[in-house]
Order: sequence, then structure tokens, then C-alpha cells
Amino acid sequence: MSRIGKSPIAIPEGITVDIKDNVVTVKGKLGELSQNIGEIAIKNEDGTLTLERLSEAKDQKAKHGLYRALIYNMIEGVSKGWTKELELVGVGYRASNQGQKLELALGFSHSIVMNIAPEVKIETISEKGKNPIIKLTSFDKQLVGQVAAKIRSFRAPEPYKGKGVKFVGEILRRKAGKTA
Repeated sequence: MSRIGKSPIAIPEGITVDIKDNVVTVKGKLGELSQNIGEIAIKNEDGTLTLERLSEAKDQKAKHGLYRALIYNMIEGVSKGWTKELELVGVGYRASNQGQKLELALGFSHSIVMNIAPEVKIETISEKGKNPIIKLTSFDKQLVGQVAAKIRSFRAPEPYKGKGVKFVGEILRRKAGKTA
């Protein structure tokens, strides 16, 4: 039994949810998202959404919790938004942005220039004595995670000194260096 799939989703004020032909569309103050939902019945009753599976097949049980989580993330996104923060750890590592263009200096012979999707708002914070931070904000949780993962993939943190691009609050597993 999917415990996540059973729990109802409360729809906040100002959010509209439309269900047509297994496509759920959520509109809010920050944007609009849609998701194709297959083989799961969705009911909208007095401001709460409930999902019910049509059979007890194994793939139905798996999709029950998945689609409930996706719809919940869509509703949270269009009402509050999602934020990811990345920290650049290393001497000479810098980040700057001009509009939707992110420029990274990560210790390579050239700087990396990346165009960010227009749905994602980007902000770079550089304070003296602290590591530079890249702040990504959007109403689409999947898109924010994908952009953050792409930025992190340019220089993933290494286990000896911890240099690289890491998420703020991420705990790295460190290794001991060579012993003399």
C-alpha cells in the first residue's frame, strides 16, 4: 500500500487545478504546470485532491505515490516556488551572471558560460571571505534540480579537499590523504 498516495492534497487559495483526459494542469501566481497522469483516478472535492488506483497491480501501486508526489510538487511550486543553492568551494572559483547567462570560473583554462532556461531565476552572491553562492529559483521543481545538477557536474566536489561545486548544506564524505 502506498501511504504517500493515500494522503490527500490540500489546494491553497489562488490555485486552480484542472483535470482533463488524464492531464492535470495547475495554475498559480508564479506560473502554470501540467502533468500527464495515466491509470490513476483523481478526484477534486472541496479544495482537496485525492488519488485512487484502479487496480492492485504492482505498477499501479508504484505510480500511485509517484503521481501524488508530482501533483503536490506542482501545487507547491506555483504557490511558493522552489529554491536550490550551490556553493563554489576552491581558490579562484567564481560565478557571475548577466541576465540568464551564468559564467563560471572553476579552475579550468577557460571559463564556462551556460544559458539558463527563462523559467529559472538566477542570482549569484559573492561576499569577501566567503565562498560564492549560486541561487536558483523557479516554480518547476524538476527544472531547478536539472539545472542545479548540470552546474554541479562541471566540477563535482572531490573527496580529499572538498573542492568543487556542492549544494549548500551538503555533507561530503571526506577521505584521509597519504601518510608519510
